[in-house]
Amino acid sequence: MILQNAFQQLMFKIFSLVLSLYVSLSAPIVPPSADNPIAPKDESGVKLVFAALADTQISNYLLSRYPVYEEAMQDLHAAAYPLDAVLVAGDVAENGLAEEYQVFADGISGLDCRYLLAEGNHDIRLRAYKQSLERFCAVANELNGDSAMDSFHYTQTVNGYKFVVMGSDRTEFEESYISDEQLSWLDSELESADGAPVFVVLHQPLVKTHGLPGTWGSPIDSAGSVGAQSDQIKEILTKYDNVILITGHLHTGFGEYTYEEIGKLKMVNLPSLTINNKDGGYNGPGIGYIVEVYENEILFRARDFAKGEWVEDYDITIPVV
Repeated sequence: MILQNAFQQLMFKIFSLVLSLYVSLSAPIVPPSADNPIAPKDESGVKLVFAALADTQISNYLLSRYPVYEEAMQDLHAAAYPLDAVLVAGDVAENGLAEEYQVFADGISGLDCRYLLAEGNHDIRLRAYKQSLERFCAVANELNGDSAMDSFHYTQTVNGYKFVVMGSDRTEFEESYISDEQLSWLDSELESADGAPVFVVLHQPLVKTHGLPGTWGSPIDSAGSVGAQSDQIKEILTKYDNVILITGHLHTGFGEYTYEEIGKLKMVNLPSLTINNKDGGYNGPGIGYIVEVYENEILFRARDFAKGEWVEDYDITIPVV
């Protein structure tokens, strides 16, 4: 159990009871369709398959998110092909509470895969940085059954493909603070990939990408972005071939703001899993991507996990150069 003390265990029991009552009385869970389970297009050629989700934002008071989350988790568990990893690009919990993380872990655990979690502003903004870090690492390490995560920025390799996960180096409310040390680390990690595809994960997107600042509803140029270090991050990311930046934070649905390129850099902004999205052509909750890596291309296959359906109009194909 992630929860460690008696008070946290009590809060989790209360939260679980409230959720159960909410589901039974007002929002029953509707199992996703089993007609088109998760499986790659080409099982013989695929080298890596992972789910890419963002902004699960499990909340101890916004209970309507839970049934959507549970439906999506049922879809992942019913996959017809084993996933190599599940990626969550930040805002795992609404308030960074232990009981929220426990509900998240209970829903997503049990998959025979690597769990790759990035922190988001909701995970860290309400408490001391050290406590946020310890609580978040405990979730990731419990899911993975090891102690590999001890920082918000880390690297893991799955099936030979590198994931470079970034995170804020201090408590911030909406943006992230990326230190010079982390920037140097990012540059080194990308250089060592030697041109092989690399997935960089950061909760907030770069300045003026994915429709920002308009998709954040603000006239301020930096609104909705990673913040002050955006240009430095962009300079590093655009130096290398086959770098894909995966972000969340904006809660935009599948559509014109999902995919963007800056030079060699490819960027995918993920919708929120549990919250109604906006500014897209497909805005419902429960959505994200199944990513399939092949020798010559990477497919981001749009999926409505809550319904168990592919949304092929919003698939993305990225060539490997």
